[in-house]
Amino acid sequence: MPKLTLALDWTPNINHIGFFIAQEKGFYHESGIELEIVDPSTDNYAVTPAKKVELGQADFALCPTESIISYRTKTKPFPLIAIAAILQSDLSAIVVKKDSNINTPKDLDGKVYASYNARYEDEIVRQMIRNDGGKGNLNIQTPSKLGIWDTLLDGAFDATWIFLNWEALQSEALGQTLQYFKMSDYQIPYSYSPVIATNQENINDHRKSYEGFLAATKKGYLFAQENKDEAVKILQSLVPDKDQNIDLAKALDVSAPHFGNIKNWGMMEPQTVRQFLDWIYEKGLESQQLELSKLMTNELLKYQP
Repeated sequence: MPKLTLALDWTPNINHIGFFIAQEKGFYHESGIELEIVDPSTDNYAVTPAKKVELGQADFALCPTESIISYRTKTKPFPLIAIAAILQSDLSAIVVKKDSNINTPKDLDGKVYASYNARYEDEIVRQMIRNDGGKGNLNIQTPSKLGIWDTLLDGAFDATWIFLNWEALQSEALGQTLQYFKMSDYQIPYSYSPVIATNQENINDHRKSYEGFLAATKKGYLFAQENKDEAVKILQSLVPDKDQNIDLAKALDVSAPHFGNIKNWGMMEPQTVRQFLDWIYEKGLESQQLELSKLMTNELLKYQP
């Protein structure tokens, strides 16, 4: 039985529920796979999920589309490719406290932004400010990744990037009222996040097990949609102590419609990725146009067990 490793993009949360269900319910074993799931808490994000794939420490990584582009365009390119999307819609946003007097992105001029130090992240936020009529003069700070959310809650920094189906619900539990700025509301054609990524060069040699991994994962996410109480119970025991105040049932209610369905789970629309690629090129964030075939493929999702 092939042993595969998945590197999560964060500590266990609602975006990961399908993996944990597939593991708990034996869907991976049914597909002939033994899956190990690792998350950044094991090394405090010393090595990113995508980097673990490059180093051969993981077969799959969860990451945003930006990571795929970044690895393909760095000095020594690495053939990272997206093979499935977890969410069919963008559930992320830039967030500030409601009482911060930051009412729209232009008010972020001169404010402190807690950055994950991703390759295009800071410029995306600056462009959001400019699109709202501001100058894009953002004070970028890079605290410890796993502590970024806390810096907003405790008032150390003014803004950061979150998921509306996770941190936003934690803010409700803590009685913190937040203001959200979504990319699509400010003319930024953001792409899929997170995606499942792998080394493209390994696909042909491991096609059967990779297809089986995706089929089992899909089964896990569809199970979560149809069996919400059991799905929440499975995830509850895995969520870190600091996140136990999040209403997981509500998180699943928010997320489930965006997981897709039996026909389109994991599928990525080429036009969605292309629009983001074109935007990055037009804004001068990349000097070359990239081929979609080097960034994404839906081929492994067509397998039917």
